[in-house]
Amino acid sequence: MAVGTTGWDALAAQHLRMTQSGTTIEGMFARDPNRIEQMTHQCGSVMVDLSKHLIDTAALDTLLALADEYNLNDAIHAMFNGDVVNNTENRPALHVALRGHVPASMPHVAGTVSETLTKMRRFIEQIQSGEWQGFTRHRINTIVNIGIGGSDLGPAMVTAALRPFHHPNLRCLFVSNVDPAHIRSVLKDCDADKTLFIIASKTFTTLETLSNARLAKEWYLSEGGTEQDIHRHFVAVSSNVSAAASFGINPDNIFPMWDWVGGRYSLWSAIGLSIALATSMSVFEQLLAGAAEADSHFLTSPLKNNVPVLMGMLAVWYRNFWHCDSHVVLPYAQDLHLLPAFLQQLEMESLGKSVDRHGCALAAQSGPVIWGSAGTNGQHSFHQLLHQGTRMIPADFIAVAHTSCVDDQQQHQHLLANCLAQSRALMCGKSYDEAREENIKKGLSAEQSSILAHHRQVPGNRPSSTFVLSSLNAHALGTLIALYEHKVFVQSVIWNINAFDQWGVEIGKQLSGPMFDALGGDEQAIKSLDASSRYLINHMTKPERNVHGQ
Repeated sequence: MAVGTTGWDALAAQHLRMTQSGTTIEGMFARDPNRIEQMTHQCGSVMVDLSKHLIDTAALDTLLALADEYNLNDAIHAMFNGDVVNNTENRPALHVALRGHVPASMPHVAGTVSETLTKMRRFIEQIQSGEWQGFTRHRINTIVNIGIGGSDLGPAMVTAALRPFHHPNLRCLFVSNVDPAHIRSVLKDCDADKTLFIIASKTFTTLETLSNARLAKEWYLSEGGTEQDIHRHFVAVSSNVSAAASFGINPDNIFPMWDWVGGRYSLWSAIGLSIALATSMSVFEQLLAGAAEADSHFLTSPLKNNVPVLMGMLAVWYRNFWHCDSHVVLPYAQDLHLLPAFLQQLEMESLGKSVDRHGCALAAQSGPVIWGSAGTNGQHSFHQLLHQGTRMIPADFIAVAHTSCVDDQQQHQHLLANCLAQSRALMCGKSYDEAREENIKKGLSAEQSSILAHHRQVPGNRPSSTFVLSSLNAHALGTLIALYEHKVFVQSVIWNINAFDQWGVEIGKQLSGPMFDALGGDEQAIKSLDASSRYLINHMTKPERNVHGQ
């Protein structure tokens, strides 16, 4: 990244100005009566309030000038046009084509996507109608999606988020961890003759997924299933048709994956088969439509009104000028409890890079740590650090205005009140004088009040965004997810990194083979390892001791 450019230096000067002047978010509201109107934006059914950010008009203008300097608009169009934006793997990134934005130069992609959707629709109708039956000719009532990473996190998150729309006669479960305890805990509650497994693996070689798939197949056969009926209980989403067929899956039941869609962007493809089965094809299409709305917004809106652009540029502002090394995601909706984990992969796998697109070391920090959990749970644990810790951690609050629990409106009101109160508390804080006055009103002595006020004061002036969905439906969720996807792309352009590869994931896979051999007693493999690994393997392979250590 070209740190030291005109835009970079200008932003550093804006940061210095704001820190030296003691600029506060509350103060900016006081000085600018139009701040909320200028910094609140609408994208489809998602409203985004960016007014509680530690940035004023001059700094924001400078930030957007940096986006212009890095030709962000050209980069956006290049991705949508199908240019090779994944330069290390010589591929385009066409997840937007799954939502209808097909490059004019690639009409064949539209046909491929349409054929896949048609195939999904026909399959889902067979399962949900009961036409598709298991080996005892009972209808399928359980779907088990076996995948990992993007083949698990996206579908699992969306399926959980759309709980009110689930099909009444189907449940959808997810297995990802190679720890056999995961799949065993799922299988113990399944009937083999009524369970359908989706093996989701682009290459059909992923260790975790294939290990779990083999275990599922063994379980199926042990429960009375036959090789002849495997086609009734196993389907795949993969680009490796021959490997899936060798496993026993009927080629007609193998749904395609393409190298122009990365795993963490794949829930919009046939990887979303579990989503559509758990809900309906209509709901899945609404998810796609919501994302398409965000795509159009990202592609056509001016930078100053472009929600993903603003999200991404603010992330650069905090990472590189305020030195924030993490970002917290706080969905105030229990059905969105998996969203932080999904966004963790999306952002950290995309932006966890230390070299630019040309292989040169980055001159500034790249992606922050993404973390979080559903509100209000976090308020009783890590929110303490958000409010009184020494780090400034930007926060995303995500609220749903109208609940699907129609008989629990007052309790939902408590949820929303907590969400709004937390974002306000981060901004306003509590001064020493306010804390001292509260203590005095409680009857403490002047001395006690003064001492305790140091512990009760909250610095405030900590930034946050608030996303408000009118209701948590497929269309709104699709829009929200796509906004975050495009936010990641914006950051990658400014840092000049490839957001679509993940070579760091590969090294662990490569090294696990020798480790597996060493754990099995292979002396040559053991000798090839470092001292720490040899010691740990020796310790792990000792005979198990009883609870008394005998």
